[in-house]
Amino acid sequence: MLVRRQALAACAALLPLPALGQAAYPNRSIRLVVPFTPAGTTDIAARLLAAHLGPRLGQMVVVENRPGAGGNLGAEAVVKADPDGYTLLMATVSSAAINYSLYGTKMPYKPEDLAAVGLMMEVPNAIFVSNALPVKTLQELVDYARAHPGKLNNGSSGIGTSLHLTGELLKAETGIEMQHIPFRGAGPMLQEAIAGRIEVGVDNLPSVLGHLKEGRLRPLAVTGTVRAPALPDVPTTAQAGFPGVVATAWFGVQVPARTPRPVIEQLGAAVDAVTKDPEVKAKIAELGGSGPNLPPRGGTTPAAFETYTKAEIIKWSEVVRKSGAKAE
Repeated sequence: MLVRRQALAACAALLPLPALGQAAYPNRSIRLVVPFTPAGTTDIAARLLAAHLGPRLGQMVVVENRPGAGGNLGAEAVVKADPDGYTLLMATVSSAAINYSLYGTKMPYKPEDLAAVGLMMEVPNAIFVSNALPVKTLQELVDYARAHPGKLNNGSSGIGTSLHLTGELLKAETGIEMQHIPFRGAGPMLQEAIAGRIEVGVDNLPSVLGHLKEGRLRPLAVTGTVRAPALPDVPTTAQAGFPGVVATAWFGVQVPARTPRPVIEQLGAAVDAVTKDPEVKAKIAELGGSGPNLPPRGGTTPAAFETYTKAEIIKWSEVVRKSGAKAE
């Protein structure tokens, strides 16, 4: 018996122990920063994630909206936060890819200032119009814009978003002139479109879907490569005759770059588990999106999401170049 106890003690001595006074992670609530206003797709995705991530980590995940500058203000706040795993960023295609080329030297942070945790979901965008505008197809919108150059207002949830770039791509592909009106989030933009004060809008499908289905706004096309199951009667931009206008948005989690690797891996495993939860998958599908399917397997990992974001930075820099868009 004594020999057995001595052997166990020797094994225990070889195991890594936490530093004196260091508590296991996480031991308090976690902040999830959303760089856009409430009610938009980023906010919807973040609240869905937070509701399922908290129980897996054993701590409350609190959503905090920090909108502005196309997602840059919220992302910068995370970059400057303590790298301890208690401040997460709900990263978007804007804050983590588009803005680097759109803002150039004006960008307040660099790709290496953030570390990847995991991809949550991808969604197409929808191009829609106010019910007051007498057009029912994307071609009719283009014809109307050509007949009324510069008279239409095109709204988006902010400079640098995939929504802004979708509108710029449409203008570049067709030669039409529309005035871009950036808002601080999808909610204010949609209110103005419903009221008829802006005629054309682009939004991520999840946040505008209810308005489209209930007839408050008129959908013309979705910007994915296939029709959205949530709007089966609405054509893709390619089907509507504009194959060059393809853009999808995505949402994932990033943390400050110096966050300890074990914490990143723990968070990554928890995000991966959330995306594979049947209830979450069903909700994402209901919103018109799809969950991550990153190589080398379905789901998400920090390494796979890092590879994904690097490729997205390259892809969107070409879109920015082609469209001629600039941070205003």
